[in-house]
Amino acid sequence: MLGCVPARDHLALALDVPDRSAALALVERFGADFGVMKVGLELFLAVGPQIVRDIVSAGSRVFLDLKLHDIPNTVEHAARCAGEMGVWLLTLHTQGGPDMLAAGARGLSDGAASARRSAADAGSGAEVPIALGVTVLTSDADAPSEALIGRARLAERAGCDGVVCAAPDLAVVTDTVPGMLRVVPGIRPAGAPSADQRRVATPAAAIGAGADVLVIGRAVTAAPDPDAAAAAIVAEVAAALGQP
Repeated sequence: MLGCVPARDHLALALDVPDRSAALALVERFGADFGVMKVGLELFLAVGPQIVRDIVSAGSRVFLDLKLHDIPNTVEHAARCAGEMGVWLLTLHTQGGPDMLAAGARGLSDGAASARRSAADAGSGAEVPIALGVTVLTSDADAPSEALIGRARLAERAGCDGVVCAAPDLAVVTDTVPGMLRVVPGIRPAGAPSADQRRVATPAAAIGAGADVLVIGRAVTAAPDPDAAAAAIVAEVAAALGQP
């Protein structure tokens, strides 16, 4: 779905640290290799929403992975705040149902539009944010395909423009909702430990199966040589995309 774009724009680095300085150090260190920075629950709760603004100001796109799941009104207002902060990707849990998903997608879009109107460079073509419906967690090895299909269709009907799914589910998701952005966590280079994730794949395999954005964290940040690990992943993705 991302088309012919550099390998780095297919890569999101999970900033799974509880410290602002450590997170921004990762952004600076790996910003050339990873076009997207993922802020999850740990960092967001430890540091607060300012970290999103800091990363956006540093020139990186932000994937805010909070898996919002609450009543529609609450999710809509929270998503609006995310849109106002400049978030590119925001996760909504599909178990919240169609009204909640629609409210979240609407809030994210409205927040981004409000930010563009109030910015000094309004109308400059800021990137449109994408609400992602979370289908099945990568730690769930026993989820039935019926749940995956139903949740992907639900996300599409509710107005989400993307889904989060495991690499083994890409074929089913692509057949079910072919026009949606496919974000895939649980990415591990060959030989790397899977840790608490059960539904994993290599970067090349995930790209080959149709992934648009790969989420990678400990495979780089906990590697013996993080810079070498990042470079190897970028090279593997570029090769899978047929890029020099």
